[in-house]
Amino acid sequence: MAREFIAPGNIFTGAGALDMAEEKLSQLGSKALIVTDKVMVELGNCEKVETALKNQKIDYIVYSEINGEPTDTMIKNGLSLYQEDGCDFLIALGGGSPIDSMKAIAALAANGGNISDYMGKIIGGDLPTMVAIPTTAGTGSEATQFTIITDTENDVKMLLKGAVLMPDYAIIDPQFTMTAPPKITAATGLDALTHASEAYTSKLAQPLSDTFALSAIKRIFKYLPIAFHDGKNVEAREQMSIAALEAGIAFNNASVTLVHGMSRPIGALFHVAHGLSNAMLLKQCFTYALDGAYDRFADLAKAINVASDSDSDQEASEKFLQAVVGICDELETPTLEEYGIDKEEFFNVIDKMAADAMESGSPSNTRKAMTVEDVKEIYRKLW
Repeated sequence: MAREFIAPGNIFTGAGALDMAEEKLSQLGSKALIVTDKVMVELGNCEKVETALKNQKIDYIVYSEINGEPTDTMIKNGLSLYQEDGCDFLIALGGGSPIDSMKAIAALAANGGNISDYMGKIIGGDLPTMVAIPTTAGTGSEATQFTIITDTENDVKMLLKGAVLMPDYAIIDPQFTMTAPPKITAATGLDALTHASEAYTSKLAQPLSDTFALSAIKRIFKYLPIAFHDGKNVEAREQMSIAALEAGIAFNNASVTLVHGMSRPIGALFHVAHGLSNAMLLKQCFTYALDGAYDRFADLAKAINVASDSDSDQEASEKFLQAVVGICDELETPTLEEYGIDKEEFFNVIDKMAADAMESGSPSNTRKAMTVEDVKEIYRKLW
């Protein structure tokens, strides 16, 4: 069966990637909107991008208000700045939130309206050029046609889609990930692990997405613990940056499954960062999904050398699950209770979360039939 496979048009990777890409920036427009957050400004990372633009005599303005997961209000404010200051292309610097915000601002710049208007629709139009510079190794947003924006009126994390949301340029320079603290390194790295695992075990997996997913899985299990324990390890940071990109390319073409479907409602209602809510769900979600895809999970176990050909698919799958639990424990992933979420409050919204999860469509990509009752039971097992 024929399948389409898409990725960013231009990718620069490795130490010095920003320097290499600098000349390209001069060809993209006359004024850039830099979408970022206050931490990137305070750390001096934004200044590095500003310097690259100044070197090429490109005007710019900085929008540094993406302080948290992006909301429709942040997008509206960013769009106003983009339009009022006469910008004609965008650069996102940061984790998934600034990159997702850049995509949403670009979509509205081309198509108008409010971002909530696009829930459940395929976004099209002639979007301005977008450049993604990730500062975390995890979200993969620099390589996807998706953006996740919270609808503040309805408390829903909207998964918005369209091939035009794929950044035109991805600059994967590990210098920007060196400043990520251990908790961010862990949460974003486990997000990448989730992307790769779900892409490989999705019903929509294809040979090319499998190639990227397996490569990402190998890198993550080898280098994420190192980056977590030693944030100044340049090789680990560079390898994790590549792994996050690979995982992003993989799930962009194979989609995600039940973990992501169940993670978004937790993030929307309890304001848990996306990568962390994914990590909290991994054990229970994979425990549920395992017997629907023993062969696929077994491949992942063998890729990271925790299982051998002498193991049955079921045995190998269970070893992969234990490896996932092990890395989550090593990276000090908290439970919902340890995070500070009230059990009664959580149980009171399980029905809404389960409905929102199923409506997202992601659970239907799981290689095992899922009902809303199955989703509710997994939520309960988190306690």
